[in-house]
Amino acid sequence: MRQAQLLKVEGLKQYFPIYGGFLGAQVNNVKAVDDISFVVNRGEAVSIVGESGCGKSTTGRAILRLDEPTAGSIELDGVDLLSLNRGEMKDTRKEIQIIFQDPYASLNPRLTVRQILYESMNIQKHIKRKDREARMYELLDLVGLQRDQAERFPHEFSGGQRQRIGIARALSVDPKLIVCDEAVSALDVSIQAQVLNLLKKLQREMGLTYLFISHDLGVVRHISNRIIVMYLGKIVEIGDNDSIFENPKHPYTQALLSAIPVPNPKKKSKRILLKGDVPSPIDPPQGCRFHTRCPFATDLCKEETPQLRTVDKMAEGHQAACHYINEVSFDNLKIEQELVKVESLQSEDASYERVK
Repeated sequence: MRQAQLLKVEGLKQYFPIYGGFLGAQVNNVKAVDDISFVVNRGEAVSIVGESGCGKSTTGRAILRLDEPTAGSIELDGVDLLSLNRGEMKDTRKEIQIIFQDPYASLNPRLTVRQILYESMNIQKHIKRKDREARMYELLDLVGLQRDQAERFPHEFSGGQRQRIGIARALSVDPKLIVCDEAVSALDVSIQAQVLNLLKKLQREMGLTYLFISHDLGVVRHISNRIIVMYLGKIVEIGDNDSIFENPKHPYTQALLSAIPVPNPKKKSKRILLKGDVPSPIDPPQGCRFHTRCPFATDLCKEETPQLRTVDKMAEGHQAACHYINEVSFDNLKIEQELVKVESLQSEDASYERVK
């Protein structure tokens, strides 16, 4: 059964102008996000992953119009968000909310939890005043906080508790889509697990839809239905959870997965080391943007930009942007299905040619 589409992003570009010279004229752009398209279906969790600077957080901010996109279209439940004026966008804010990375900086230190949760309800006016207190206590119950904590200030809570307040605030307006921008990266590992389990529980019970932005592949594997891999402002691979982890096709995705640490010290992993640094988004390479670091790059990769192509007809929706989609493979790389585990099945005396 095909899922109903909730978010549709087409040709999204987010350029930030660079000014210089004597008159302060625009001299160039930072191409943070450069012509990407994807969909998020109702009730699923789609994750965007990649190195720092790949454009994943900028994508989330552009979708919420916290930064005004340079070009493209963003449709939420059939409504083009970029066509809305300021007043119309304010009314639509309740449909799409965000959980920020820093659970302290995102909360007003001068407001109590009660005031923080009341603020969004007062702005959107979707709940009658007499019902707001009951709704506040309901939200605290949902995220695992005590009702008597409503009168406390953010500095009186731990990092994990503050992030729960952020989740409660996002839920207070009954959104259709929640953007989780590195929502657990600032937390201790044990607290990360608690918050992730909470997010999954809320999704299951309330039918929530997530756009989850993260650099942590272990976190992504735990919460995602589908995964989008970005590199230097472009989508290089997209597919369901199992397809990406079990059968990655783009060399960049393979390198990312090889970096997942192995929790068992007796088992060896084969780390793929990419040469060079990430190029500048001000002047990205022509052709495939990954070709400057890819050991399989040819002249074709330097000249022509690869488009997303279907990897396998059996794996519906699995696409990769590589000219040699079914030909490149790092020797002896085996990516296991278990969470946070990448290991080689070859014996210790087997030869392995390290990618330089």
